[in-house]
Amino acid sequence: MARSDGDGDGSTDGTGTGSREPALVRSVDRAVTALEVVAARGEVGITELAEELGVHKSTASRLVAALARRGMLEQQGDRGRISLGFGVVRLAASATGRMDLARLGQPTCQQLAEEVGETVNLAVHDGEAAINVAQEFGTSSVTTRNWVGRRTPLHATSAGKVLLAYMGDAERRAFLRRRLPRYTDATITEAGALRTELARVVDEGHARSFEELEVGLHAVAVPVWGQGGDVVAALSAAGPSYRLPRRRARAIVPDLRAAAEDLSTRLGWISGTD
Repeated sequence: MARSDGDGDGSTDGTGTGSREPALVRSVDRAVTALEVVAARGEVGITELAEELGVHKSTASRLVAALARRGMLEQQGDRGRISLGFGVVRLAASATGRMDLARLGQPTCQQLAEEVGETVNLAVHDGEAAINVAQEFGTSSVTTRNWVGRRTPLHATSAGKVLLAYMGDAERRAFLRRRLPRYTDATITEAGALRTELARVVDEGHARSFEELEVGLHAVAVPVWGQGGDVVAALSAAGPSYRLPRRRARAIVPDLRAAAEDLSTRLGWISGTD
């Protein structure tokens, strides 16, 4: 396999102007390929890996060092053989956990949607946002908007508020120091006001979003607990404001709580551990 002359940091994009993006893309591609090679072979040496990647040993060594710093790869003692690190295990466990949550949560969403007639979503915390991992349309739904895989703002959605309210204190404080985007006139963008709202969420055990993300959209959400007694997701029901007015949104909270408790139990949660 032909080797490149190095990392390619001085490459161009074909227009005669320098571009960092192609080099960055190549670096990411090499990193993923390196992980795949090591995963397939169990252990490899630097020379062997360099040949597979088509780069010089020095480039392969720098790549391995970078991945090792993040726990993705590790070198086995004095032999210098390279194997996968526990960082890969953490990523795999996270992905598996979400897939299990989505699989277990789908029947819950389906049953709850039938009961309340509105669109039901199951969302998890994903960095600075919430991401929906399961959804079911209710019998009263007039649209088929797919929210699965969509990232939504934590501060402007009922599910996001639940996840914010129950996350660790340090992480929540860091989030509240950020600028909070406004989506409608009802969006809470002031940190003090949001802090008060989150305290109410914990006190009442549910969160509400009345036209805070979109005009005409109401939603209510409750926490889903995991085996360790932590909140791992938020279960929400959403609908148009004319069909899910504030009074009805509050009235269906017990239905959401019952469904969330059933899902929490199937996830290994034992009542009283929260």
